[in-house]
Amino acid sequence: MKKDEARADDRAASAETTFTAYAEPLVGEAIAQASALEGAGDAEQLHKLRVALRRLRTLLWAYRPILNEDFDTQQRAVYKFLANAAGNTRDWDILIGLVQETGDSALLDAFRANRAEASRKSLETLAHASVKQILREAMSEANRELNTAAQRTPLNRFAKQRVVAAQKQLKKRMRTAAKAGRSDYASFHEVRKAGKKVRYLLEFFEPLLGKKQRKGLKNLKRVQKRFGALNDVVASRELLLQERASLPDAQAAERALRALQKEQKRRLKAAARLL
Repeated sequence: MKKDEARADDRAASAETTFTAYAEPLVGEAIAQASALEGAGDAEQLHKLRVALRRLRTLLWAYRPILNEDFDTQQRAVYKFLANAAGNTRDWDILIGLVQETGDSALLDAFRANRAEASRKSLETLAHASVKQILREAMSEANRELNTAAQRTPLNRFAKQRVVAAQKQLKKRMRTAAKAGRSDYASFHEVRKAGKKVRYLLEFFEPLLGKKQRKGLKNLKRVQKRFGALNDVVASRELLLQERASLPDAQAAERALRALQKEQKRRLKAAARLL
């Protein structure tokens, strides 16, 4: 089938009947990454699993108006739990990277030991969670609900409306963060999450959207990069504060915290310029 013909078919389809086409690749990616983790704690595979689960949560958010709300809330909570489990190892990797140049060897050795333990716990949690079964059952239930719905929602209209809703949410959160100022990191974090949601939806529905809706993707990637860099240093500082008492050198930990605080201020300033 030619590309133009495929797009015409998409425009004539319903949101309910095309859910599987959007969800299946994400489910397949998550299952593949979870399966590849068996017996090993590869940070990159953990990250890829985390991203696939986040994208699934965004897809469920998009379908929230036509899915049972309780089902959507429950499933997104499950995906968030799995994504957090997958992210613990990466959190230590980021902290190690940020203090690599300023931290002493004993401190970094302690970080690496904690990273190894986090990896072990991540693998254990994901193995016990039966990721493949959870995702397959969730997709089956969602498909059953969508395919038995009395109404059909034109996919073209649905995609545009959900992207608009996400874009409005992002703009609102950017205004809130701009008013709050650099002392309120929580509002910056909300901008980051809203930006990811818009980006994923633009990637899902790109063929169905007009040029005006698509053209902000480049700027959106820049927002994500700066706010993601800010999130890395904030999360690393929080992790170090949480684990400070168990570290071998209190003074080295304090030096690392001061360095992270200084870097956090710099990245907050850089992110604020985009608001």
